Amino acid sequence: MPRSEFSFSGYRAMWLFALYDLPVKSRTERRDYQNFHNLLLEEGFSMLQYSVYARYCSSEESSDHLRERLRKSLPQDGQVRLLSITDRQFGRMEIFLGRKKAVSNEKPPPQLLLF
Repeated sequence: MPRSEFSFSGYRAMWLFALYDLPVKSRTERRDYQNFHNLLLEEGFSMLQYSVYARYCSSEESSDHLRERLRKSLPQDGQVRLLSITDRQFGRMEIFLGRKKAVSNEKPPPQLLLF
């Protein structure tokens, strides 16, 4: 059976991580921090840890488009890292709460995202 270009696999779907460390000493820096944080939430990112957010993307192409939107809105100062990994790699992540291993990992959204 030929594989459809719209078939989803753990190798095609991506998770885009935004990891950031932004200054918050001045009023302007705090405003820039809040604007960037709000942008991540508006774009559908979820917090994994403080200053570590992730969003599920159905393909590498959609991840690239999202990266470009984020690049256009980067704060003037601070450090932002964008990292894409496959859904399969994300599923292999181990999560520990203290020394105890957490039971589950974050799951992709239950419905197809259309953008």
